[in-house]
Amino acid sequence: MALHDRVALIGLGLIASSMAHAMREAGLCREIVGHARSAETRATALEIGLCDRVCETAADAVEGADLIVLAVPVGAMGAIAAEIAPHLKPGATVTDVGSVKQAVITAVAPHIPAGVHFIPGHPLAGTEHSGPRSGFATLFRNRWWLLTPPEGADPAAVARLRALCEGMGANVEEMDAAHHDLVLAVTSHTPHLIAYTMVGVADHLRRVTQSEIIRYSAAGFRDFTRIAASDPTMWRDVFLTNKEATLDILGRFTEELFALQRAIRLGDGDHLFEYFTRTRAIRRGIIEAGQDTAAPDFGRAAEATNGTGKG
Repeated sequence: MALHDRVALIGLGLIASSMAHAMREAGLCREIVGHARSAETRATALEIGLCDRVCETAADAVEGADLIVLAVPVGAMGAIAAEIAPHLKPGATVTDVGSVKQAVITAVAPHIPAGVHFIPGHPLAGTEHSGPRSGFATLFRNRWWLLTPPEGADPAAVARLRALCEGMGANVEEMDAAHHDLVLAVTSHTPHLIAYTMVGVADHLRRVTQSEIIRYSAAGFRDFTRIAASDPTMWRDVFLTNKEATLDILGRFTEELFALQRAIRLGDGDHLFEYFTRTRAIRRGIIEAGQDTAAPDFGRAAEATNGTGKG
């Protein structure tokens, strides 16, 4: 059942292209209009039939749309919101897919005119790939989509956005924006920063040991490189806009790392065993919650073959 007549996707990367495939497959909208800053991206989107129409400007793309999805880096959302504001039709809903919520609200909300609903969101799904060819319809299936509606948000608009996310296969939860940013600093932002750092250290060592780091990469390091292959622009903006929460979690991580370093130095096997046992239980909890699989390579080899690899 179509929930929207026209959906405008501003930005045509992994998330937006996956939304286009998922909405079309489920019949959730009648028309999809897209915009990307890059002429090459716009041409690709037209070539593969990602959208029904692709516009050169964001302002043209949102004309007459009843749902507008901001799928651009967090640092660009304020400027996009200012550009499209005069062209939003009354009763339309604006949402986003950014990994940070308080900064998005600060940047976007002042530009949203009266009579237009602004409901920030964040799908907890992705891969290390980007661009309009990277999307696939099952990306959001059984993944969480967090909505952070501001105080006084229209319940009907929130319910319709929730129904859209659920129609694409996602599990939906509503959350306070500040709490969202703290949770994501733990579950996503800091792990990405650690992965970037570990791969950077290995790159430095590779220069010393020729190609051995790459040739003999074990599964743990390969997972780090997969995470560290994520879009640099997006992650630069994430760390600059979720600075306080990320620094808080990094501080806690450093304290834990120092404790483990001390245990290794002192030969404290009991501490290491107890710590690893406790953290192993978290992995089991993720599997039991249906957010990953216990299959070899976490099932990603098979998923990659089927075109459904998850980030």
